[in-house]
Formats: sequence, C-alpha cells, structure tokens
Amino acid sequence: MFYDIRPLANGLRTDHPVPGLPFVDDSHLPLDDGPDAIEAVGRNKGEGMWGRCDTSHAGGWLAFTTDPIAHHLGWAVRHHPEHGRTVLLLRDEDTAGLHTYWSGAPLLFRAGGYWWDGDTWYRPGQIWDPVTEDYARHTARATATVHAVDLLDGHAHPDRAHLHKVATFDPATAQPENWIDDLTRWAQHHHRQGDPLPLDRCVVDLASPELTGDRLLGVPEMAALGGITASTLRGYISRGENDVPLPQATVGGRAQWSRPVAEDWAEARRRSSEGLKEAMSAGDRHHLAPGAAQIRDRLSETFFRFLWKRPDIRKRWALRHRNEPSVREVADQLAFEVADGLRQIIPTDALGPTIRHAVLEDFTTSLRGVERRGGELKDFDLMLSVPLAKMLGWFIQHFPTSAQWYLGEIMSEADRQFGIPAQVSGEALRRSATTNGELDDQAAKEFFSRLVPREPEG
Repeated sequence: MFYDIRPLANGLRTDHPVPGLPFVDDSHLPLDDGPDAIEAVGRNKGEGMWGRCDTSHAGGWLAFTTDPIAHHLGWAVRHHPEHGRTVLLLRDEDTAGLHTYWSGAPLLFRAGGYWWDGDTWYRPGQIWDPVTEDYARHTARATATVHAVDLLDGHAHPDRAHLHKVATFDPATAQPENWIDDLTRWAQHHHRQGDPLPLDRCVVDLASPELTGDRLLGVPEMAALGGITASTLRGYISRGENDVPLPQATVGGRAQWSRPVAEDWAEARRRSSEGLKEAMSAGDRHHLAPGAAQIRDRLSETFFRFLWKRPDIRKRWALRHRNEPSVREVADQLAFEVADGLRQIIPTDALGPTIRHAVLEDFTTSLRGVERRGGELKDFDLMLSVPLAKMLGWFIQHFPTSAQWYLGEIMSEADRQFGIPAQVSGEALRRSATTNGELDDQAAKEFFSRLVPREPEG
C-alpha cells in the first residue's frame, strides 16, 4: 500500500502547503543550501539523529533530517526543478519511510494518499501489478488542481495567523482556527523569497467529484465492500492490520473513504495471498489447496487400510477401548499432516523458476513461428507443450500462492523481453492450464482474475 504519510505540519518555506496543517518555523534549517546541507544537519550528529539525501527518479532531489532541536521530529524535503519544493514536518521515525517512497513519481500527497506527479492526480496505490512490479496507477476522475491563488481572496487576517516553533510544537493542539489566515501569512513570506514559485503554480489541494462529502463511504459501507463486518474493519484500523487505506476525510471523528479507494482496497484483499488461499481452498476448515486436499484424502485411505484392514498390523496396537472411528480419526490426522507439509516434500523454490524458464522458452518458440510466417502475434500463437501445461496446472492447484508469484514473473519477463502485454501472456497461461493442464475452469477463473492486471482505464 501507499506510504502512510501523516505529516504533522508544513515548513514555512514550502511551495506546496497542505490544507489544514499548521505552519512551523523552519528558518533553522539550510533549506536553500541543497540536499547535502539538509542531510548534514542530522547525519551522525548525535544519538537518535539521522539524515539522508538522494536524487529522485522523477527529477530533482529529496532529503530528510532529524530536527536538531526536537529530536522526536524530523523534516522531509522534496525538490523538483519545475514544480518547486515541499517541506513537511513528521514524526522522526516516519521520515525514512516517506523518503523511500517519495523517490519515485509522487510529488504531493493529499486526501489520504491521493498523489500528484506534476501533471495528473492518482488514487492511493493498493493493487500490486506483478508485471510492472509496482502498485497499479489509477487516475482520479475529473480532478481539478487547487492552487494557492485560488484560496487567497483578500478577506483573511494574516495578523491572526500563528507560526509555531519546533521546540514547543504539539500536533495535538496545533490545529489552526482559520487556516486561510495562516495561508495568507505564508503567501506574504513566500513573496519575499528569492525567485519564488508563482502562487498560481503553488499546488495546495485537489478537487474531484469522488471526494465530495455526499459520495464518501463510512465504516459500514467500506466493510461491506471488503466482505467483512464493521467491527472487524474497526479492529483492523485500531491494530494497523490488513493495509486499510487512510480515510479521505474525517467527519465528526468518523473516517470516510471515497468509493474508488474502498473498491481498490476490496480488490487488493481479493488478490492478496489470503484471498487467493480462500478462493482456491477445498472448502473445509483447514483451507487446504485442492491438490493438497486430494493428497490428504488419498493418504488418509492408505493409512486407514494399513492401520485397520491388515490384521497383522492392527493386532499390534489396537486395544479393546479403540474402535474404527478412532482409527479413522488417527488416519485423517496423519494424512493432513502430510498434505499440509507438501513444501517439505516438493521444493517450490526450485520448481517455480524451472517452470518460469520453460514457459519463456515455449513463448520464444511460438514467436519464432510467428516470425517465420511473417505475421503478427495473435492470442492463440502463444502455446505451451502439453507436459508443461500439465505441470503448470498442477503447480496452480497445489501451490497457488507460489504460482501467483512465479507467473507474475513470467508475465513481467515476457513484457520486457518480447513486448507481450500481460493480458496476452496471462490469457495464454490460463488457456494452456485449462486445455492441457487439467485445471478446472472455475479454479482458473478465480486464480487468473487475481493475477492478470486489469486493462488500463481509458
């Protein structure tokens, strides 16, 4: 899931203030001297202090440091050559995590994880795409970017604004009474900076129909989409479990989510290892995969015949107070232990890469055939040999979570090496596993719907 960014405040010299957050004096930081100077503030300066800077993959740089005055707080800075600078005050333990996530495309975070890359607003990343090896990017619909100039209407009272000092800053009591007063004072300070970013380019917020109050969902609706009870969801939130996304708003102390974010969370749950195990289970209380359940049943019968049907064996241990149902129970337990320990019998860490290499080799052979014909790749041109298709179907039935990982690698490699879209290679794998691999159609539907990325939104 996206990084759980909960900034405590804006720095005063940020070009992109966050709505509702107080402003804190950052004049004791060398923000204008570059990333190395920011890193040097905290790096190796004392116990519990740290700092770091890096070049961003998306342009510019980013840095963080422990505050030199209040060591329980830290500053995170993101600078882009075109879109300016963002300065955030966080808990010191959160700065390194944000730094790692911030090194990519996101420049700003708003509304509980909605993010902006300098051009487009995206919803919080929740659904893992095994092909790109990143969270799928879902564009927020009908968004409008709100700039500082849009909020400065000339009716504010900057003399009422309060600039906090980091030494006495308390996030629990620092909520502004009228944030527009604070923003107006920030704008006055911003104007006095050398070469400031124009106010009509200082991004403050986003507006979107999916974020309007009458469209937001509460805990009961969010839980229903995820197939759980409201009390279960509240427990997840309180314990920080199951990657529940940040709410888009809090109304009267109650969390509210946009429907698209809630739906993505439900889909991420469906695609998770736990969701896949449940869908691919044999339907009993042990949640064994279908192939493992078959082995359990077969071994149970084998053990029962061995322990009970052979008089020479039975007489060695069967006492008067033991009977057939008791022996059946023992046999079932022995069989379950074997089926549940399949990974100790079959080396999936070797089997998975073997299947990956074999599938890519068959894909290569199929592409060579297309080249010889001088045609274009069609859906049915990608073919697996019958033995490999059977091995693939068996792997999915017996080790669905391992198969999810290695088939994701196959689709990713097919895209990188051959330019085959994930939807095409995924359909080829599904077709081979069901046609020649003896994988049940319903099981294949459940499995591949959790593996193949959805078509990009138009």
